[in-house]
Amino acid sequence: MAQFQYIGRDSSGKARKGKVMGSSRKEVVVNLREKGIAVTDIIELETSLLNVEITIGNPVKTQDFVIYLRQFSTLIVAGVTIAEATKILAEQTESKHLRNALKSVEADVRSGKPFSVAAASHKKIFPPMFIYLVQAGEASGDLDETLDRLATYFEKQHYSMQKVKSALMYPIAIAIVAIGVVIFLLTNVVPMFVSMFAQFDAELPAITKMVMAMSNWLQSFWWLVLILVVALIAGFMVIKSRPSSKYHLDYALLKMPLFGKLTQKAIIARMTRTLSSLFKSSVPILEALTIVERVVLNEVMTRVLRDARASLESGRTLSEPMRQHWIFPPLVTQMIAIGEQSGSLDIMLEKVSEFYEKEVDATADALKGLIEPIMIIFLAVIVGFIVLSLMVPMFDIFNQVK
Repeated sequence: MAQFQYIGRDSSGKARKGKVMGSSRKEVVVNLREKGIAVTDIIELETSLLNVEITIGNPVKTQDFVIYLRQFSTLIVAGVTIAEATKILAEQTESKHLRNALKSVEADVRSGKPFSVAAASHKKIFPPMFIYLVQAGEASGDLDETLDRLATYFEKQHYSMQKVKSALMYPIAIAIVAIGVVIFLLTNVVPMFVSMFAQFDAELPAITKMVMAMSNWLQSFWWLVLILVVALIAGFMVIKSRPSSKYHLDYALLKMPLFGKLTQKAIIARMTRTLSSLFKSSVPILEALTIVERVVLNEVMTRVLRDARASLESGRTLSEPMRQHWIFPPLVTQMIAIGEQSGSLDIMLEKVSEFYEKEVDATADALKGLIEPIMIIFLAVIVGFIVLSLMVPMFDIFNQVK
């Protein structure tokens, strides 16, 4: 697919211009003509850094993607063809990235490609979970139900992730505020008092001397602090990009006080919800486990799932490797074992996911309620320490003047 820039006029004679994706100039002209635009000039844009939009992660918001899935399912149920439904949704979605991808998908579908194959060429827009379930839906003929199930899946995943992020971001935000306040006091307020103390030639207490030394060091070596921050961020990104070191990072996160349990519950909810959705769409269990390994986003869980897949391949049960690892509580392994024995694994996994999604909700709210007073006290102690270091010599000077 290439990108083309066009100039033309619509049916009312109004000038129109823009950029579209297409396989050829002829295809773009035909597609625009169907939309009521008569093209007067069209050029193919060269693939360069000036024309490439750089995005980090998935550029489409989860809310926009869920709305798209709900609407797509409704149109398919109403008997609208996949190509026509894709065209309609491309015209009305508010997401620019999703709109461009859908236009490209529409062109591929009209050329004879299956929808899942066309969508798979836009990996930043359509997650692996979406591609695999759509393939299963196309094969079974229940694409509308699959899309509705996907919408529910992404809604629940988004809600759980937002809960975890809000619980984790609150102390980080307070810590950033505390650091900002301390830097402001040390670089702006403390120097004013230092000059005043020098005029009185007063003997300063140890606490004041310590704060003054911190202030002088920060004013002289502020650039070293910036280098340290950049180095820490870069080091974190390097560690996260390597599976071996990422395992230790994820392990530490799971063992972290307070937040470790929340993270563990969120990962279990994500894993069981994903696996249940795949089983309901008749995806083979080994292939489903491979997919879950990619979307679970935790190397500790990924390794356990890898062992579970190897256990199944050797003729053993899915629950056996899980029962031997601390990341899975007994409730989870027992429910999975019952599901394997009764042939209702998808139902059991869904029950587990619902339970842990509620647990994530309750734990996140409880943590926020607990952390709020702790962080306020933390901020008050830090600021109070600096203020006290300035007030003590002030009282001594005041007594000397009297």
